[in-house]
Amino acid sequence: MPLTPSATRDLLAKLGHLPKRFLGQNFLVDGNIVRKSLELAQIAPGDVVVEVGPGLGTLTSALLTDGAEVWAVEKDRTLHAHLEETLVVEFPSTFHLLEGDAIEHPLAALPADRSAPFKVVANLPYAISTPWMDAVLSGPLPERLVLMLQQEAAQRYSASHGSKQFSAISIFLQSAYDIAPGHKVASGCFYPKPDIESYLLHLVRKPAPFIFSPETKALIRACFQQRRKQIGSLLRQNIADSAHVSAWLAVLATAGLSPQTRPEDIPAPLWTQLSGTTQ
Repeated sequence: MPLTPSATRDLLAKLGHLPKRFLGQNFLVDGNIVRKSLELAQIAPGDVVVEVGPGLGTLTSALLTDGAEVWAVEKDRTLHAHLEETLVVEFPSTFHLLEGDAIEHPLAALPADRSAPFKVVANLPYAISTPWMDAVLSGPLPERLVLMLQQEAAQRYSASHGSKQFSAISIFLQSAYDIAPGHKVASGCFYPKPDIESYLLHLVRKPAPFIFSPETKALIRACFQQRRKQIGSLLRQNIADSAHVSAWLAVLATAGLSPQTRPEDIPAPLWTQLSGTTQ
């Protein structure tokens, strides 16, 4: 079971550790949310799971106890040392812990021979959620992700075209994953309590997921940085080859969209078709 708020406070004091806001250190203290995370991820004995920012090991312990093999990356040296002295000792063959930055090691140094298939279950540090997600979407792709996120980030990732929240990361994510029912999480489920609401985002890999090339990702990001501009002028501004621009616009035309369409109004599936014209 997760530590209570008072037990969490006591353990942090014993470690001489103050939660670091810049690392998003809000520790989960609600056992129901831990179980919900494992339930959504459909954790079974033998599953290979990546965890980001295991912290005090609340979620990690539940994953390991349920028989998962966990690969985790923890940036905080004090918390890494605590996990080395506890869960690494208790689960020496199934807990693989890396001290490092999740942006540099988005899959916690998961070996290639352990990545087919694998899952991600994590209370993701909110400050790194989008760059981390962007890195993961470059592949190899986990078959399922259950991520504790700031509710605003979860809404942005799952936003539909035509909304102000629809963005480049929405396109990259929705081209590879279906968004399954998740779970809202109150701030009282953490110690210390964050100032925002959280959400368990539940993603299931599509049967034929699409991964954008770095070049096309850069182009789509550039379009959304000027999202109020029309797509025709954005393409001419960002693509040197006029033939490629014409090809993009032809794809849009077959979908009933004109060069005056704004990026946020183009559905995610169309961007995957457009990407082929930039190669």
